[in-house]
Amino acid sequence: MLRIGLAGLGFMGMVHYLSYARVRGVKVAAVSDVSAKRRAGDWRDIKGNFGPPGEQIDLSGVAAYEMLDEMFADESLDAVDLCLPPALHADAAIRAMKAGKHVFCEKPMALTLKDCDRMQRAAEQHDRLLMIGHVLPYFPEYAWALKEARSGKHGKLLGGAFKRVISDPAWLKNFWKADQVGGPMLDLHVHDAHFIRLLFGMPTSLVTSGRMRGGLAEHWNTQFEYGDMSPAVTATSGVIDQQGRPFQHAFELHFEHATLVFDFAVIGDRAEYLCPPTILTKSGKAREAKLSGGDPMDAFYAEVKEVTRCLQQETPSEVLGGELARDAIQLCQRQTKSLETGRRVKM
Repeated sequence: MLRIGLAGLGFMGMVHYLSYARVRGVKVAAVSDVSAKRRAGDWRDIKGNFGPPGEQIDLSGVAAYEMLDEMFADESLDAVDLCLPPALHADAAIRAMKAGKHVFCEKPMALTLKDCDRMQRAAEQHDRLLMIGHVLPYFPEYAWALKEARSGKHGKLLGGAFKRVISDPAWLKNFWKADQVGGPMLDLHVHDAHFIRLLFGMPTSLVTSGRMRGGLAEHWNTQFEYGDMSPAVTATSGVIDQQGRPFQHAFELHFEHATLVFDFAVIGDRAEYLCPPTILTKSGKAREAKLSGGDPMDAFYAEVKEVTRCLQQETPSEVLGGELARDAIQLCQRQTKSLETGRRVKM
């Protein structure tokens, strides 16, 4: 039985805890949080934009630590799951690996490339697994797209367009602080940056245009460039001020013999497909894909199931590996630089 120490009992910490409860062969054996109330299992004040509401959790038999390093020193734990504010990811992950623990850390990996590299070096130095919580590839629409792309049955992948836009998340503390969360580039678009890297690899250069707010990218469009006769990839992402459409994400993937399309949004109080996952075939047909697992909690279950598999087999994860997550941060940083300067930026 794998024993996990869970650090940070906020919304994402609760999501991870509930997800582990569905996976065989793993147990959350310890928790760490500065709040005594939450360490005691009172999660009734936890709120998020999906999933079940916070509730009283029975944590009997689960060790509770106020200080992270006390939990990292617990020799009964095999790994730690870090659901901390992004600014704390690097130092906490490095200390945990130094203490002999494998690490699963929520995205973004860190707020700077320097910190990402420090995390990678620590994993190599201490021979520990480092996985980053990029859950998007486990959502049914994106898992479907990845599977279709890798099957090769539609021919060469020619390009894609991605969209991820939310209304200003006034409820999210420190969202617009560059040294705490990093705004929509590192908290929101990093999902698509990671998925683009997973599908297409790293571009050679990129061009971004849009608008800034307080030194952070607010809303933008990016053209990812891969050289002559290579994929044409674009992304639109960021924040709008109007609250009537709190969330939208979409993609369109172009292959030699088919196009995959998908568009989902929350408009007012309705969450609905603007375009369900559909394959546009070369013969002129539009065939809707039949996908299961529409509950976002199912995606997090699939993600922690992959984490559990990797820990049990002591093998790296193709999707959740630190190198991919580090590259996603680099893509985000280069887009911000292009937006700031109004110039093409080389990778």
